[in-house]
Amino acid sequence: MTDDANGAAHGSKGPLDGIRVIDWTMWQFGPVSAMMLADLGAEVIKVESLDGDHGRQFGVIGGLPSDLGNGINAYYASMNRNKRGIALDLKNPKGLEIMRKLIKKSDVFIENFRKGVAERLGLGYDDVAKIRPNIVYGSGSGYGPNGPDSGKPAFALTGEARSGSLWWSGPADDTPYNINGMADQMAGIMLSYGILGAIIARERFGMGQRVDVSHLGSLMWLGGMRDGIALRAGKMMERQHRKMAGNVLWNTYKCGDGKWIAFSMSQGDRYWPAFCRALDRDDLVEEIRFSTMVSRNEHREELIEILDEIFLTRPRLEWEQRLNEAGDLIWERVQDVMDLADDPQVIENNYLIDFDHPVLGPTKWHQTPVGFSETPVSTRRMAPMHGEETETILIDLLGYTWDDIEVLKDDGVIL
Repeated sequence: MTDDANGAAHGSKGPLDGIRVIDWTMWQFGPVSAMMLADLGAEVIKVESLDGDHGRQFGVIGGLPSDLGNGINAYYASMNRNKRGIALDLKNPKGLEIMRKLIKKSDVFIENFRKGVAERLGLGYDDVAKIRPNIVYGSGSGYGPNGPDSGKPAFALTGEARSGSLWWSGPADDTPYNINGMADQMAGIMLSYGILGAIIARERFGMGQRVDVSHLGSLMWLGGMRDGIALRAGKMMERQHRKMAGNVLWNTYKCGDGKWIAFSMSQGDRYWPAFCRALDRDDLVEEIRFSTMVSRNEHREELIEILDEIFLTRPRLEWEQRLNEAGDLIWERVQDVMDLADDPQVIENNYLIDFDHPVLGPTKWHQTPVGFSETPVSTRRMAPMHGEETETILIDLLGYTWDDIEVLKDDGVIL
């Protein structure tokens, strides 16, 4: 791990050092939020049931193995690093007593269960606030805390469906397009954002509060630009095939080696001459059908067909060189996930970091992509094994003895 990736190597602490978070969540939404706080230096204690976060049980996702053996699951590990782990039976009064003791010593409590679950166990916001009045209580849901559907069960795809998000991605046909868990990731980001705001409010004003974030609201926010235009126009944007792009310089093109380049130049008239120069096609600048954005739009099918033929004449590397030489054009190679590990820009900014996993060995992991000049984020440890630190937390943090531990095990409260 590089010094920039590891705050400890600097001798510095993360911006949330000294904050303790109880992470009573599962799957992706809640765990991502808590992991982001952990990356910022918070002490996060992941509380699981005795059968574990259900995310540990995935075998195959998208055709790829998630169960890596030896108790390691890629899905679970990717969103639970930097956490300590404890396993409790919260339906047992002794387990609930342990949770309440943890709450009393913590600053943040996060849950993402269906409406009513936390309350039935005595762990709703009002219950938790009685134990720790200035607690920041983060709650994740599918559809928000209010309204007729606030109690509906939900996962990422249902939030993506309800928010309108399955229509703005994918091919230009009339079928919804699966965007593979984006709702969970976005909602986790929004929940950590809300919790940080509540932590600041507590530091300034001394009060705790509840923070509510949903799949529905988060995905609507993610589509803010799209929705802002569509709602005011009174109709949806149309999904367009790349061969019908309204701006040929806001499009993708396939090169001779099968690789793609994306162009993102909304000021088409400004960039068109340099773009044509890179293609050795200055004649396209003078061609009346293609000389302005308006005319290029009117003849876009014909022009895109011409551009497709041109880009197929050279491999991407040659096109990159020509584009660089042509001037200040806005373009980028279209990469897949497997390209990222060798991308120098990704490496230099520590968006992926190396970590010597105790079971898997040298591996690469996402780092929360926020840079701090004085209190850098860090990856200090991998995701905990199921209940990994139960005994340590009970003894060192809550004052239990080894005799107490044996009784709790005999009573089925802990593993």
